[in-house]
Amino acid sequence: MLRITVLVSGRVQGVGYRYFTRKKALELGLSGYAENLSDGRVEVVAEGEKADLELLIHHLRQGPRGASVLQLDVQWSEAAGLKGFQTF
Repeated sequence: MLRITVLVSGRVQGVGYRYFTRKKALELGLSGYAENLSDGRVEVVAEGEKADLELLIHHLRQGPRGASVLQLDVQWSEAAGLKGFQTF
């Protein structure tokens, strides 16, 4: 099991990005969270199998309708055992 921490830049707040992320993550069987940051970015932390995390990254690049993703900063690490998928 692996973990990704993704900082998503662009128009990603106020467009349903966190809820889109939660839906995709749950469809892929991932756990973690999505949180709005004060600088306008969204932080996504997800844990699961590498192939599923790579699919989530693909979805994060697209985002929901209304979003405009400019950049993803992705860091990989070992999973810590998160449960469920939350939005903050």
